[in-house]
Amino acid sequence: MQTLLPKYDVVLLGVGHTNAHVLRMWKMQPMADARLTCISNHSIATYSGMLPGVLAGQYQPEQMEIDLVRLCAAASARLIVDSVTGLDLDRQEVLFDDRAPIAFDVLSIGIGSVPTQAGVESLDDTVLAIKPMQTFLPRLDKRLRQVHSRRPDRPMRIAIVGAGAGGVEIALCLPHRITQTLGNIPFELTVVNGRDEVTSGASAKTALKSRKTLESRGVRLVLGRRVTRVDQGVVTLDNGEVLPVDLVLWSTSAVAAPLLESIDLPKDDKGFLLTRPTLQSTRDVPVFVVGDSGTIESSPTPKAGVYAVRQGMMVWENLQRTLRGQSLEEYRPQSDFLKLFNTGDGRAIGEYKGFTFHTGWAWKLKDSIDTKFMAKYQNYAMTPMQATAAPIDPALQMRCAGCGGKVGGSVLSKVLSRLDIPANEHVLLGLDAPDDAAIVQLPAGRPMTVTVDFFAAPLDDPYIVGRIAALNSASDAFALGAQPIAALASTTIPLGKPRKQEQLLYEVLAGGLHEFRKMGATLVGGHTIEGPQLVVGYTMLADQGTDPPLTKAGLRVGDRLVLTKPLGTGVLLAAHMQAKCAARWMDELLPTMLLSNQPAARLVHEFDIRGLTDVTGFGLAGHLLEMLRASKVSAQLNLAQIPLLAGVGQLAADGVESTLAPANRAVETNVRVAERHRRDPRYAALFDPQTCGGLLLGVRESQLDAVLSRLAELSDVPAAMIGEVVDRGDDATSIVVMSS
Repeated sequence: MQTLLPKYDVVLLGVGHTNAHVLRMWKMQPMADARLTCISNHSIATYSGMLPGVLAGQYQPEQMEIDLVRLCAAASARLIVDSVTGLDLDRQEVLFDDRAPIAFDVLSIGIGSVPTQAGVESLDDTVLAIKPMQTFLPRLDKRLRQVHSRRPDRPMRIAIVGAGAGGVEIALCLPHRITQTLGNIPFELTVVNGRDEVTSGASAKTALKSRKTLESRGVRLVLGRRVTRVDQGVVTLDNGEVLPVDLVLWSTSAVAAPLLESIDLPKDDKGFLLTRPTLQSTRDVPVFVVGDSGTIESSPTPKAGVYAVRQGMMVWENLQRTLRGQSLEEYRPQSDFLKLFNTGDGRAIGEYKGFTFHTGWAWKLKDSIDTKFMAKYQNYAMTPMQATAAPIDPALQMRCAGCGGKVGGSVLSKVLSRLDIPANEHVLLGLDAPDDAAIVQLPAGRPMTVTVDFFAAPLDDPYIVGRIAALNSASDAFALGAQPIAALASTTIPLGKPRKQEQLLYEVLAGGLHEFRKMGATLVGGHTIEGPQLVVGYTMLADQGTDPPLTKAGLRVGDRLVLTKPLGTGVLLAAHMQAKCAARWMDELLPTMLLSNQPAARLVHEFDIRGLTDVTGFGLAGHLLEMLRASKVSAQLNLAQIPLLAGVGQLAADGVESTLAPANRAVETNVRVAERHRRDPRYAALFDPQTCGGLLLGVRESQLDAVLSRLAELSDVPAAMIGEVVDRGDDATSIVVMSS
């Protein structure tokens, strides 16, 4: 059955409380004729209401985390992790600093807020901002250790600036984290607040209860004073008073995030985007603004998470109504709500309908609300599609094959007009004046290297897929020591409206061009047809130069085998298809795949490296065996030295593997291994197909340390010496696997 591109694109910019609800509802009730894209600066979203509980040791950090990688995979939603620079409202596109724009038919902005620095002249690195909360805990622990190591002889002095609900909870729960991180060390806590009371927005009774609780814990309160400067361990207040400090935690009241300033939509006097009661922007565009990012013009509310949570169902409904052309529903914020502040001792301060209390049952109530809320978002099981299939446009039902299956010329011409294609001195006829073929001329007498590679898209991000495809296709040229000059794209894209096909093809080719520029190549042409799924690849034309090419036949007895990237991309991509690849694993996988092999391949000009290949689809064992046979030698591998990407060992133990892995095991007849080692995840990784895998180098023992040192300079991705080349004698070529 032919796959269709979606009719509509729904985009969530920021995945806080409100937009996370949209994502969860999409998982349960996906819209059949639309695609959901989530854009986040971080791949893990954190529920801030549980951060104080984590500080107090009442929760483990993972209990407050929503793994967006897994949740989006389970919801068949696209996740983009990148920095947004603005919106093009005329073209309805989200703009990025370093990637192709993302088109939307309807957009929901929920990027939250940031702590105010109004009236502050300067802040130095003594200050540690609470936001982004996704990274607060590791940043806090690191800073606590640094401060203590510098001055272990006196009490640590910590100031918390801001005494809203968040600042009060942090002040009450932080002592446990300090003790947990550093042991039973002395410390002093000071809370500074611009208002004369704490817990702004709460009743006078609640403020008094919070104040007395802080004072009973030995927290010094400096109220009615604003911070004007933090410099070299000194906090300066607006009355000239100074406070010596070692660390300042910044938890002031909310102001608009800087990104909102660059968005050309109506704003209130604090920079938040104005909306109608429907949560749609007051400007007549298909943009909704939720949570702290927006202010309802007719009924503004405090910037509190309880409103953001309750807006979720409303914006979910109105996103659908917008696409259907229906009238929108209005959100009516509640006039009062239950307030619960964690005091870190198994109790909570609560306020409801004029009553204030500080009890254990209030903490149990807060714990129940928070954990039930998070449980809704931590279910990453993939669910069957519940939406009824959308009717198929008759124009898309019967499509021709053969040359009739090509994508329309108007789509191609529009895509090419949007791409910034670099010039190259060796391209005589290319896409600056498109013809039926390109003409490339190398310097006289030089041989040309030609290689082709393509694959079905392993991720639902066309721009990243385009980058990976370019690097994967060029890797064979790098392994031969050739310099890529030109590329011809081969692309299959699903059926769909021309506008959707154009956007998809544009993102794919823009991603490829991003990598071609860096390697000194350009795009000169290609061929695009319609098909059941996105397939991307390139034919690479490369200048082989005057030096003899490196081949797989150059290994010598005694060479040390160096692998430039960890193994496991096949396992992780297979897990991602099952919503089992954790965000922290994806955060390591993507940079590894997007690391070009070109710099590592150039080491052949610095060192005596004769044998080299790239490790790709046939896995490490398959590609190594090709080298050994061509070189008429054997090899010994040390399993203990085989580097794996994060999560691969755990997934392999759970039985997750790529569909190609069983076929790659056909080379096991040439592998000699003790039975006990077969259960090692690193043994299974020998047969794992690698997308954009690393290089395998044969390095002289005398140069091993120098090569590893240079590889460390070129990349943060760790290289490793995994074995050595040995004489095969009269036996057949083999790989001997050991573990030490």
